[in-house]
Amino acid sequence: MLAMAPTAVRRHPSAGNLNVKPGLVDEHTRPEPLPPVSFPHGVELSGRVVEFGPDLDHDQINRLIGNVDGRRVLDLGCGTGAASIALARSGARVIAVETSTTRLAQARAAAERAEVRIEFHHSDLADLAFVRADAVDLVVSIYALAEVQDLSRVVRQVHRVLTPESPFILSLPHPFAAMLEDDDTEQQPPSLTRTAWHEAPRAWRAGVDEGVSHPHSLGEVFTTLTRASFRVDTILEPRTDGAETSPHRSSLSEWVPETLLMRARKLGI
Repeated sequence: MLAMAPTAVRRHPSAGNLNVKPGLVDEHTRPEPLPPVSFPHGVELSGRVVEFGPDLDHDQINRLIGNVDGRRVLDLGCGTGAASIALARSGARVIAVETSTTRLAQARAAAERAEVRIEFHHSDLADLAFVRADAVDLVVSIYALAEVQDLSRVVRQVHRVLTPESPFILSLPHPFAAMLEDDDTEQQPPSLTRTAWHEAPRAWRAGVDEGVSHPHSLGEVFTTLTRASFRVDTILEPRTDGAETSPHRSSLSEWVPETLLMRARKLGI
């Protein structure tokens, strides 16, 4: 990225014909950038609200969750524990599952610092044998399913553990963002570098953490949920809030949504 003068501010591409320049965050005040697909790894989150993606209107999205006081909640792929802590602080009885021992250790330490009780498990996301059938009132998964190639195995397990009509809320890196590459100079529009059907995963690194992100289209996620007897009632492709506070923020968010969010309810028994 080119160095900018201290007084320079970034402008949205559509602002070229405006008389007044929008006041945005000075480039020198932003944290070291991280790959958007690595969210929420490599960043300290507040633990006060459940954050489903970088720089979103979290309060509005959290209305999809509703009141969790006294409810049993499964955090599928808890990462470093931010969402689990937020849910526990709201009165939920949280079960947190993580595939990475490093992230799980960080989540345990964060929960101890926050003085909340969370039941942690190191497990594959499709192996939930430690959770009884029809025992969970809510399942959340934040970007974690991007590390899973076969979504159907995980979704079937989620259906098994949820009580009837209970919600499964998940977020993923948006497939539109996976198709584009931003311009390092931020002077040109993003370039189309992948087709919508490109299936190769992207490797990412955020500090000492690393992983892969498998692209999942909206159609694939919707079909996988419906075939597993879920009813999808919400699909969101939210815009970022414009504050540019997250290290995962990229210029692609000015052109396409970076987060895909769905809520689906369990049908049947």
